Amino acid sequence: MDIDFVITWVDMNDPIWQESFAQHSGKINNAKNEVSEARFRDHGLLKYWFRGVEKFAPWVRKIHFVTCGQKPEWLDANHPKLNLVHHEDYIPKEFLPLFNSSVLEVHLHRIPDLAENFVYFNDDFFIIDRLAPERFFRNGVPQDIAAFRMNMGMSLWSKCLKNNIRLINQRFDKPTVMKRDHDKWFDPSYGSKGRLTRLLSWYNKFITLRTPHNAQPYTKSTFKEVWDYAEAELSAMSKHKFRSPEDFTQELFRTWQICQSNFDSYNTYQDTKMFPLLFRSKKATSAIREQKYKLVCLNDNEHMPNFDQTMSDIRDAFESILPEQSAFERSDLLSV
Repeated sequence: MDIDFVITWVDMNDPIWQESFAQHSGKINNAKNEVSEARFRDHGLLKYWFRGVEKFAPWVRKIHFVTCGQKPEWLDANHPKLNLVHHEDYIPKEFLPLFNSSVLEVHLHRIPDLAENFVYFNDDFFIIDRLAPERFFRNGVPQDIAAFRMNMGMSLWSKCLKNNIRLINQRFDKPTVMKRDHDKWFDPSYGSKGRLTRLLSWYNKFITLRTPHNAQPYTKSTFKEVWDYAEAELSAMSKHKFRSPEDFTQELFRTWQICQSNFDSYNTYQDTKMFPLLFRSKKATSAIREQKYKLVCLNDNEHMPNFDQTMSDIRDAFESILPEQSAFERSDLLSV
């Protein structure tokens, strides 16, 4: 079975990107446009993402590296598994340029030569131990957890998640879905993560699903189906160059997959972990060194103190498990 990886990345030090960014937003840390340095700054960790893929998931068919035309100097563009994807290669031109990751994500199925089964990564998601293809897909079906969580709708992101659920409730009948897939929704492997699902089993509307902040398996068919149903809504949000409370997110497609029964139950929390570096940088460093999980997310924050020292510690941890250059790094350059 062919499985592709998709990763989005931006280099905020690129003068061309800076000029375009300034033209459309004004400056960094403009809260109105949901713009902060932490959303765009490069940790210098990207090479460890590629090393992790090569060492721990060598079965991947192709990596689609999505940028606005940027490429790290050290990255070997000629690697046979690498597909450099410019935003303009798959986003309709009337929506460009873009600084809204949610818009980049809702169009992913348009990436040229993308496999039907693919896994989407942000650039702060890392593979740190060996993974089998079945971690993401089994018999062509995404592995995922179907469980609810509370959403108070206070933050911009929470409001976007509510937009997703509003559309889901228009399309799907919760009692019908949960009766059909009872064993998937109430899988005992979810443990405490399924508590709210059990408590709200009587409620006849969907609420926000748990959204593990890590690598997410999708099928292109799901994206096409959602677009067929909600083209007007998704086209309207594609005009938002920066994040907006009217946006939808990639979780719309994930929830749609689950409601269509296009998944097998899998408690993704058992081998993935998200670390907010503002509060848990030491635990993140330890988790990488000791390979406590298969996948980790290192969540940046613009208010993080001692940023340089924290990143140095994180890089040292990655070097301890991924010291060798990958074939994705140019052999004519020293490691950077």
